[in-house]
Amino acid sequence: MEENTLAEEQVNLFDTEVQYTEASQGQRFLNWLIDNLFMRFALNYAIGYAVGYLLLAIAPDFLMEIAYGERGWRFWTLAYVVFIFNYVVYYTICEKAFKGYTLGKLLTGTRAIRNDGTELTFKDAILRSLSRMVPFEVLSGFGSRPWHDSWTDTTVVKTR
Repeated sequence: MEENTLAEEQVNLFDTEVQYTEASQGQRFLNWLIDNLFMRFALNYAIGYAVGYLLLAIAPDFLMEIAYGERGWRFWTLAYVVFIFNYVVYYTICEKAFKGYTLGKLLTGTRAIRNDGTELTFKDAILRSLSRMVPFEVLSGFGSRPWHDSWTDTTVVKTR
């Protein structure tokens, strides 16, 4: 009889489900703020200067034309493409390579995971990043659940 009870207890130990607490809107806003400040001031400027110097070394006339000539829209188009590329790469690499953490999430004690509690896949990370590019997506964070979470079946949870 005791043996049977012990076996049931062992099975029950493995059936327990881990409970997560979702991050608050304030934590999520702070994540967004930290990540965006870091991206804009560190990554975008560094990569922007690198692309600028590379273009200056390879094709200085082209760079001067797009920056100061009649076709200045090319400069701003290039700058926008570099910004979008940085944004997608930053979030994708951070959320996959660092197991759901970005700089903002690390500082606020939160992490992105799948709705089933497992770690993000590369597909999840890139889809979360690309869905953030939808116009007005950032405003969805003021609702019940941001679109990039809903569309990718992911969520942000507290880790401490």
